[in-house]
Amino acid sequence: MVAGTGQDLAKSNGRAPATVDPEDEPSAAWGWHGGFPRGTVIAGWFSVALLLLMTIGNHEGHIEDIYLVGIALGTAYGLVRHSRQQKNSWRR
Repeated sequence: MVAGTGQDLAKSNGRAPATVDPEDEPSAAWGWHGGFPRGTVIAGWFSVALLLLMTIGNHEGHIEDIYLVGIALGTAYGLVRHSRQQKNSWRR
């Protein structure tokens, strides 16, 4: 539902409605309305391992290795940070 006027937006306090219209999001009709948090973490660690395995090979220059390791480290940092935020989320 989109607010037609500024008054409608003021009545809703600028927030989305609590109900989900099944026409807007068909998956809400059968109950699933989320993501795959565990699958995302598994895919992230798989990507880190794949990036590090790609450093093995017949590279004459090591610029590509620096980029592969850098991206792998950045991804691993994000995954570790995400897991710590999930573990400590109740403390906020």
